[in-house]
Amino acid sequence: MNNLDYGIIGNCRSAALISKNGSIDWCCLPEFDSPSVFAKLLDDEIGGSFGFDVDDSYKIQQAYDPETAILITSFVSGEDSFELHDFMPRYHKDDGSYFAPPEVIRYIKLVSGKPKFKVIYNPKLEYAQGKTESFIKKDFIASLTHEVKFDTVFLYTSFDKESIVNGEEITLTDNGFFLLTYNEKIFLPTTKNVFLNLERTRIYWLDWSQKTPTYKKFNTQIKRSVVTLKLLSYDKTGAVLAAATTSLPETIGEVRNWDYRFCWIRDASMVIKVVSELGHKNVAKRYLQFIIDLIPDKDEKLQIMYGINREKKLTEVTLEHLSGYKGSKPVRVGNAAYEQVQHDIYGILMDVIYELIKQFSTDIQNGEELWGITKGIVWIVEKHWQEADKGIWEFRSEDQHFTFSKVLCWTAIDRAIKVAEMLNKQHKIEKWKPLEEKIKKDIMEKAWNEEKQAFTQSYGSEHMDASVLLMESYGFIDAKDPKYVSTVKAVEKDLCNDGLLYRYKNEDDFGEPSSSFTICTFWFINSLFKIGEEEKALKQFEQLLSYSNHLGLFSEDIDFKTKRLLGNFPQAYSHLALIECAINFSKKESEESILESMGH
Repeated sequence: MNNLDYGIIGNCRSAALISKNGSIDWCCLPEFDSPSVFAKLLDDEIGGSFGFDVDDSYKIQQAYDPETAILITSFVSGEDSFELHDFMPRYHKDDGSYFAPPEVIRYIKLVSGKPKFKVIYNPKLEYAQGKTESFIKKDFIASLTHEVKFDTVFLYTSFDKESIVNGEEITLTDNGFFLLTYNEKIFLPTTKNVFLNLERTRIYWLDWSQKTPTYKKFNTQIKRSVVTLKLLSYDKTGAVLAAATTSLPETIGEVRNWDYRFCWIRDASMVIKVVSELGHKNVAKRYLQFIIDLIPDKDEKLQIMYGINREKKLTEVTLEHLSGYKGSKPVRVGNAAYEQVQHDIYGILMDVIYELIKQFSTDIQNGEELWGITKGIVWIVEKHWQEADKGIWEFRSEDQHFTFSKVLCWTAIDRAIKVAEMLNKQHKIEKWKPLEEKIKKDIMEKAWNEEKQAFTQSYGSEHMDASVLLMESYGFIDAKDPKYVSTVKAVEKDLCNDGLLYRYKNEDDFGEPSSSFTICTFWFINSLFKIGEEEKALKQFEQLLSYSNHLGLFSEDIDFKTKRLLGNFPQAYSHLALIECAINFSKKESEESILESMGH
């Protein structure tokens, strides 16, 4: 397998990655950031997996049940054929809450004939540190470890338990199931009620997807991306994860491997903005609550990221015993970047608060708290906007005056003024206007490089940086402004490589980047579209879509030469930018067809 050919299933509590031949190679229980039960993704030998072994005559194909998070893998050999329906249960209970237990269900549907398979069931609890042993009990197979710390999982099944544990051939004569759960069941599952679980989960996802508008162009890609973003949201607190994995390398064999199972204020806020614009208000409301719960003291600085259960300390440790994805060490758990200062998060957060107040103005329950946060953000930005920081790309070396950080400081004040206008806080508007103008003037003077005819990565720098393309999206500069147009051209000249973009090309703490950061290419396509190069933008967009995996999913990075997916997966950032681009093209098409029908 050369690519990240995986599908994701989940239930907003945890997730699992399933390979295109039906093997669960990554799954953490009971929650997204718990230690793994299966981690073959990070170590072929000892990571542990849960798959099926069929002989070479079988053709295996995989697709999502449309508009759901149910993954169907079909195995066909002549007359013999069966389907594997993989999902994590999620549906409404009678009391209005959600049923979303820490479990993975694999429903086996007999299609025809008498297919045969062997089960490879090899859980390795606690990131495969120490030994995991499996025992056959009357009602289930129990797997446990007690070397690092005590942990267990339970496998319930309609098939013969001895045959599963011993990897013996099973002949399928009827529908059946596997139910892997973190907690022992009180009521024994049967094939019938597992099927009911599947149907209820299907209805839940169809209902949920129904809220996403239908688009003329790229509708399938938009819908799949929105479901993927939903799968990366954590119901309990409202947090949104950057990705479902840890330590998938940005470049094979290098050390840029990070744990992304956390909530970055930046990524999450951008996701929420898009998802709520598409009509999914609950995700947005829950995330707002997550933020409100994080900001107890008015002068407390916001961290750039938090644990999904609002943890503030995310100590980074290395798991030396795992060989890493395709041998890329180290495997890290936790993320030391939580201690960094990045001033752009205030603008990103303020932008979301503004958008949500605009959308929910009538039913915003926490308006007063949000106004309190708004004033707090202005106060922090006013005190700190002139300082250097680590920037959006989290340089671990010295701080700089990054253009993107400054633009987002401006955004924070601009949106705070707009919020004040909505709430009729006239005295604040008068007080904040001069600050907004001062920051804007500073950026126009210091971020512009006359020689490059572009806004560059940081004050006084000649390096280009893809993040400056967002100056237009945040309303700092008009798309048709000659300075913006020439910045887009300069970014293309310096950072574009065979239709894919570098984030930047100057050396960072780990040398020169050697893979393309997926979101940057989407940003670039959007910028081309905005400056009027729509045909070129569309061509590049269609090209970029062709680099997704077989299920339309994207990771964080793409290799320039081979176009294989790299980095953590699936990446919220990439899917959010895909949606933004796709909607622009789709709206354009709708506008054109309206004009045509009017006879223009």
